Amino acid sequence: MALLSLRSVSKSFGALKVTDDVSFDLQPDEALGIIGPNGAGKSTLFNLITGNLRPDAGQILLDGRDVSADSVMARCAAGIGRSFQIPQPFGHLSGYENLLVAARFGGGLAAAEAPEFCMDILRRTGLAGVADSPAGGLPLLSRKRLELARAMATRPRVLLLDEIAGGLTDAECVELVATIRAIHAEGTAIVWIEHVLHALNSVVNRLIVLNFGRLLMMGDVRTVMNAPEVREIYLGAEA
Repeated sequence: MALLSLRSVSKSFGALKVTDDVSFDLQPDEALGIIGPNGAGKSTLFNLITGNLRPDAGQILLDGRDVSADSVMARCAAGIGRSFQIPQPFGHLSGYENLLVAARFGGGLAAAEAPEFCMDILRRTGLAGVADSPAGGLPLLSRKRLELARAMATRPRVLLLDEIAGGLTDAECVELVATIRAIHAEGTAIVWIEHVLHALNSVVNRLIVLNFGRLLMMGDVRTVMNAPEVREIYLGAEA
């Protein structure tokens, strides 16, 4: 059984259909990439999966159970975690305190378990050295890592990453990719929206291409990236 499934999911804002009859399955051991031009509906799709938006039609299934009407908190508790394109930490709290909030209220950990759990995530994401630093003053790479760490602190089975490599240097991307690979290798399924294709394609097993809210193509990385329609629509090259 698929871990996460979308079945003919659609969402409109007035006359604009931003998600149009999208369906796909995510297996428990999979890393799935989502690409497409700006305005293709990628972040809207994440908001539908997490419950920030409700679909107008279709179903979102987790372990075969319809969660389309569940709240954001209920979906988080069930195992759907996410990072945001623009890091959104509690700026006045330390990195450690940000994770503690996520672990206690998102991950449901008991007070006795949460501290060591959070410190372990800080170590794994390369943030142990800034655990006591105010999150709002961290450099971009550290804030991106903290966004990832906060999502991990909710103990997700499905981790949604929204352009987490954006704005980083090549060297910083290499560091971040290594962390994401390790998280995936430990058993967390990943759905990753990204424009930094060399980072994305070094992690994911399969790609989905969205265009004007519709699923244009789905398949293995090489097949999708070499498809003329993908080069023309996404990369701006003539087919």
